[in-house]
Amino acid sequence: MKTNSISKPYFIRINTTLQQVIFVLLLFLCLFPVISPPIALLLGLVVGNLSGHPFLHLNHKATNILLQVSVVGLGFGMNVHSAVSAGKEGFLFTIGSIIATITLGSLLGKWFKVQKKTSHLISCGTAICGGSAIAAIAPVIKSNEKETSVALGVIFILNSIALFVFPIIGHWLQLSQTDFGMWCAIAIHDTSSVVGAASKYGTEALQVATTVKLARALWIVPVALITAVVFKNKTGKVKIPYFIGLFILAMICNTYFSPVAIATPYLVSIAKIGLTVTLFLIGAGLNSSVLKSVGLLPLLQGVLLWISIAVGTLVAIMSFS
Repeated sequence: MKTNSISKPYFIRINTTLQQVIFVLLLFLCLFPVISPPIALLLGLVVGNLSGHPFLHLNHKATNILLQVSVVGLGFGMNVHSAVSAGKEGFLFTIGSIIATITLGSLLGKWFKVQKKTSHLISCGTAICGGSAIAAIAPVIKSNEKETSVALGVIFILNSIALFVFPIIGHWLQLSQTDFGMWCAIAIHDTSSVVGAASKYGTEALQVATTVKLARALWIVPVALITAVVFKNKTGKVKIPYFIGLFILAMICNTYFSPVAIATPYLVSIAKIGLTVTLFLIGAGLNSSVLKSVGLLPLLQGVLLWISIAVGTLVAIMSFS
């Protein structure tokens, strides 16, 4: 009888049934508070590279839906007035950092001779909101699967590092909750890692980071429209992040409707579990084949761009706080 073994180059080769059992058990473990977002990401990375992700074909869709639902759930734990205050404070940082990041990314891409579309996707992913920005910009510039995959690979690798590194640096520099939340929102690519890092730092940091990051995500639309002009594409469709509207509605409900406020602790707890599961799935999707497909030059572009925006933003925040 033929054994259904895993043909991909994972470190441990096991039959499909055992692979699925291990994966589901670890996924179930992420439903409990003992597993923090960074640990969930690490578990995903370990299982994804040791035994593999048995449901990889569903991963992108699952993480996308889970992340959006979780972010909306977090909105039920936030106050409109505090969110507006945080959004106003981060507005100038957002505009300046987006322009600087895309400009510097373009220069680095030319310097390293990275393919133009890949370079632009990496720049937009770093400037706005990681994978969501890449997913929105890719059809506008008509990038092929490899160009999009390389850009996503770069962003996801750096996201994973940021989730662990940023809280350590924040505590080392003794950043306030507000300053750390602002830094996370601007300098970490993907919303999942922004929320994960900020939640580990504190409640106020989480509120600031989530609000500023989602306000930043709205810049996908103007950046995509400008991109369409630059790449001379009149037919490219822009994916608008509609779930941000639901996030705002959740905040309004929590602020002005007391019956909703009673359920807030439960909704926020469920949302945080959803975020933890999302990070586990993202980690599980980063197997060795994804890492190898990225290539050295696009990774160098992404790393230098990310370090530049992270350091520049941190200096600006500490100077003006």
